[in-house]
Amino acid sequence: MDSIFEKITKVINDFLMSVIESSLSTMFNDVNEKVGAIAAEVGKTPQQWNASVFSIIQTLSENVILPIAGLIITFILCYELITMITEKNNMHDIDTFMFFKFLFKACAAVVIATHTFDIIMGVFDLAQYVVRQSSGVIGSNTSVDISSAITDIHSTLEAMSTGELVLLMLESSLISLCMKILSVCITVVIFGRMIEIYLYSSVGAIPFATMTNREWGQMGNNYLRGLIALGFQGFFIMVCVGIYAALVNSLTFTTDIQATLLSVAAYTVVLCFTLFKTGGISKYHPILKIRSLR
Repeated sequence: MDSIFEKITKVINDFLMSVIESSLSTMFNDVNEKVGAIAAEVGKTPQQWNASVFSIIQTLSENVILPIAGLIITFILCYELITMITEKNNMHDIDTFMFFKFLFKACAAVVIATHTFDIIMGVFDLAQYVVRQSSGVIGSNTSVDISSAITDIHSTLEAMSTGELVLLMLESSLISLCMKILSVCITVVIFGRMIEIYLYSSVGAIPFATMTNREWGQMGNNYLRGLIALGFQGFFIMVCVGIYAALVNSLTFTTDIQATLLSVAAYTVVLCFTLFKTGGISKYHPILKIRSLR
């Protein structure tokens, strides 16, 4: 009778161990794949990320937004001309240089508005150059390889009781589910940043149309600040990946499986959390704050 119970217990334990080992060997695949693809995705320019979406945004900017920017430039120039005349005692204190200044502002406003997309892509090309350069410095090995530790873990599992194996199976299954959720969150951050870039690029001509005016120019400055922040968000994402790579590469699997699982899960949660924070860090970083020179 005891041998029957022992055989049943052994079958149950073998099943639990196989489930645990399967969870351990596959739980990091999604995260490893997503984290490994971050550098490649962040290093792409808007043209490279999705050519079809880029073409749509460029067409909207040139055919829909640019005419509105032209109307804004016309209004601002008329307003500035009226203000300039009234400020000079109804042209009694006229200075001929102010007309050259007005003409220069008008030409500059038209040139900036018509070349808005080139300026925006130039900003992102510069940011992507920084990202590509940083990818060569930051460690790229972000994979958590647990397959080499499975053999030692198997002997550890054999020494556990059925109750301990059940608890470990539930824990590993829960962490595996969390890892899949975190991999989706990483995708959301990367895709969300690129979509935000496209949205910013689509309306760039309107804020750029205000940049040559003293009163309205703050709109253009704020837009340019946000544009640079979006570009350099990729650099902060690369720094987060570099920190994560350093942490996982220094990780060693021990006989305390629960502690090891929690350590890796904690690293991945921190990575996901910091990726969500990179947008705010880039926008409010003192170096990236562009202040008006007026």
